[in-house]
Amino acid sequence: MKLKHLSFLLMAAMSAPMVAQAAEESPHSVSANVGLTSNYVFRGISQTGGDPAIQGGLDYAHSSGFYLGAWASNVGWIEDFQGYASGNMEIDVYGGYSNSFKDISYDVGAITYRYPGSRAGAVPGDTNEIYASLGWKWFTVKYSYYLSDNVFGFANADGSDYVDISASLPVGETGLTLGAHWGSFTFDNNGNQDYDDWKVSVDYDMGKMNKLFDGMSFGVAYTDTNAKKAFWTDVNGEDLGDGTFIVSISKSF
Repeated sequence: MKLKHLSFLLMAAMSAPMVAQAAEESPHSVSANVGLTSNYVFRGISQTGGDPAIQGGLDYAHSSGFYLGAWASNVGWIEDFQGYASGNMEIDVYGGYSNSFKDISYDVGAITYRYPGSRAGAVPGDTNEIYASLGWKWFTVKYSYYLSDNVFGFANADGSDYVDISASLPVGETGLTLGAHWGSFTFDNNGNQDYDDWKVSVDYDMGKMNKLFDGMSFGVAYTDTNAKKAFWTDVNGEDLGDGTFIVSISKSF
């Protein structure tokens, strides 16, 4: 009986690494993130009128490259700029396919931006977008095209697009990453709202400081646009496209 028991323990010990390896090789992965930012700025335009935002998301990815996800944040422009009677939430749902080959990466997908609330006759903020990006090492070019009739509250704007050119450069093993971005938004049938935006940023992987902070990131950025103040000012007199510094902290799980 003792020999049989010993044999069973040896077999169990030998099979444990195989079980762990099988678990590690699962083609499915799920991750989550939560963050706090001093000002939620999307493509150069403040979504919170200069106020802070708490944000979070959940992502599923398959080893083949397919992914699905959802993300949410509080916003202010739905009421203060768009004229909703009530509404202070953005919910994004997206999916696509991404992969890489050596130093080349690519990503194609679709995303819908939802803004629940009482519109009270205002143009809906809900927007549908398809996108494609191509990257090389630290550089990425992304093109977004809008399919919905309304684009972030502007009516009859299907066919609008946004071009994004960005760079993200790690600084050795310091945990610092330098970022730069330029974008251009063209609104179909709404030319007065067209603008370019740009951003520079520094992010720090806090796990480099202490293992207790693994998955945490701290960032500082400056963003600005040439958006016309007359068309991008909310009811509080806040120029949503004005230059601003942003401080943020996030955690990935």
